[in-house]
Amino acid sequence: MYAEVLIEYSSKSIDKTFTYIIPSHLKEDIKVGMKVLVPFGPKTINGFVTNIKDNINEDYELKEIVDIVDKYFCLNKELMELGAYLQSKTLCTKITAYQTMLPSSLKVKEQKSNYSKYLTYIKLNKSRETIEDYISKYPRRTKQIEILNTLLENTRVLKSALSSPALNALLEEDLITIELEQIYRLNNKGIEEEKVTFTKDQQNALDNINLNEENTYLIHGVTGSGKTEVYIELIKRVVKEDKTAILLVPEISLTTQIVNKFYNHFGNDVAIFHSGLSAGEKYDEYLKILREEVHIVVGTRSAIFTPLKNLGIIIIDEEHSETFKQDSNPRYHVLDMAEFRKHYNHIPLILGSATPSLETMARALKGVYKYIEMPNRVGKSILPTIQIVDMAEEMKRYNTIFSEPLKSKLKDRLQKQEQSILLLNRRGYSTIITCKSCGFTYKCPHCDIALTYHKSSGNLRCHYCGYAIFKGEVCPECHEKALTDYGLGTEKLELEIKKLLPSARVIRMDADTTRNKGAHEDIINKFKNHEYDILLGTQMISKGLNFPLVTLVGVINADATLNIPDFRSGERTFALLSQVAGRAGRSILPGEVIIQTFNPDNFTLKCVKNNDYMKFYNYEMTNRHKLDYPPYYYLTSIKTSSKDYDAASKEISKVKKYLEKNLDKSTIILGPTTASMFKINNVYRFQIILKYKRDPNLFKTLKELDELFMLNNKVNIEIDNNPLSL
Repeated sequence: MYAEVLIEYSSKSIDKTFTYIIPSHLKEDIKVGMKVLVPFGPKTINGFVTNIKDNINEDYELKEIVDIVDKYFCLNKELMELGAYLQSKTLCTKITAYQTMLPSSLKVKEQKSNYSKYLTYIKLNKSRETIEDYISKYPRRTKQIEILNTLLENTRVLKSALSSPALNALLEEDLITIELEQIYRLNNKGIEEEKVTFTKDQQNALDNINLNEENTYLIHGVTGSGKTEVYIELIKRVVKEDKTAILLVPEISLTTQIVNKFYNHFGNDVAIFHSGLSAGEKYDEYLKILREEVHIVVGTRSAIFTPLKNLGIIIIDEEHSETFKQDSNPRYHVLDMAEFRKHYNHIPLILGSATPSLETMARALKGVYKYIEMPNRVGKSILPTIQIVDMAEEMKRYNTIFSEPLKSKLKDRLQKQEQSILLLNRRGYSTIITCKSCGFTYKCPHCDIALTYHKSSGNLRCHYCGYAIFKGEVCPECHEKALTDYGLGTEKLELEIKKLLPSARVIRMDADTTRNKGAHEDIINKFKNHEYDILLGTQMISKGLNFPLVTLVGVINADATLNIPDFRSGERTFALLSQVAGRAGRSILPGEVIIQTFNPDNFTLKCVKNNDYMKFYNYEMTNRHKLDYPPYYYLTSIKTSSKDYDAASKEISKVKKYLEKNLDKSTIILGPTTASMFKINNVYRFQIILKYKRDPNLFKTLKELDELFMLNNKVNIEIDNNPLSL
């Protein structure tokens, strides 16, 4: 018997399987989807079995597989096919596709750590008579006798509870033995289920979803309409049929509240899966799924690859979120992977959002997806009132950060002992440090961007490559004490709030305050328990969080996302502002939202103010149609990158000529131009954008282009189908 094996190296030049002989002692155990140890050149490395066959046509000498790395780990047929689909969709190497599907502790590389965690127990190794004889024979060995008496009364005892020197003596005499029991690091809470009475909208959604049919549904529900309760009820019905379910959420910060809800409803039948877990915790959760100990997986993007069998439903909450698209190789969108698993298992796929992406809504209105609307909030809560404040007018009154309406309402909420949320989608202290004397500005030496100042550490930092430098008191160019900071980040905003409201308890949630494990959950729980009055942060506070005492949301600078030169900036702004506004007034207390902007007449902001998604959708679709953008056209981005400026520039020109020669004449080729972020980490980047409706030559041409760069060690090509940013 022979096995085709993908080796652990992800180089495109060896992106193929290699044939190995299966030795006789492994024939019974080896399966497709297993990790194996194989000889490759002078080394012994890890590989991945993709096929097993009885006969081959090779006429050269073959080597034998050395061993199976893990007999208990094996990707099933569905995931093997999903990996092949991922590779074909993104043009990554085969091994990269399978690596992406696995947690770090199980990737196809040399496994240097045993991620299993055990409790160590001690139990008797001899009969009761033998033990009693020993106790009678050695009455002065009090410590050993104490341990033996404990074990006579209990089947086994934790080793940590017993005396170590005496234990060693009993182990040497073979009177006791050690027993290991594998445990999981994450222990789920018990069931504390509340009785839910469904609203008319929720019941309508449940009635219109057929769990026995392969279909994609869009649940378009306003913030607070109770979409999560619909998801829970659908999953209950699926689990009752002994099927499994995946719920995907966009942010780690969202998993805290949603996971607790699922623990309350389903107890230990839930596994969680996201990048905030340690390698050991991911290993444990993956094992639970692999061993079929759970029916439900709740997680972020990578959870779509978990090895659940007998899948009954996939739910993607906040489906519009850009975090569902991976921005590094392989550049897949979770929706494509979910559609594959939906089709493979003939099951429903549920997409939920208060602000669906334009592509999703277009498909729903055309009947490609089944459309379900939930236009009302649950219970007595109503959508908050939204006020747009013109900061140009406020600046005349010297209100540079907080407008008068926001100041007064923040003070009002403090007096009423209610809570407020402030959104500023920029972390750090200030965005630019420059010299008033000579005009010098601190920039990253490796990237085409100004450094962001972080006052807490005293560092200027690049948010692209991580470069950091200590900020001195004098200008490094003219040596004058004339350094000034411009721009506003969450760190500076926190200090300004404390100056404005000294009695307010303020907590900040951004990438800097949530670096440590468990930080998201800690901040959310403290704010929920009213240990703080004001939560400020970046976009991670805008979605999914539910705090009954929050009655005020302030958006400090609505123009931050609106003015980005990207065709999706309006859509992003509408989603972000609508979502963060939805954090206010989620209980019986009415909510208010203050949006500060220098563009009060902007159409997108007016739609946010009126909570009018359909008006925004129709306006944006008109613009997209005029400019040949999605959903009317598909997009593909092709970038060349190199540390050599000239090499990258020459290659992108060659790419343009190749595309013109091979693509359909209806395909629009834009560029080449420099990429929006032209230089990152000393690498120069050039870009071509393709717009097309149907091009039978497209995929073949892209694959050929990818192969042409396979042996080019100076210039790299990056192909991204349906990019979310240009």
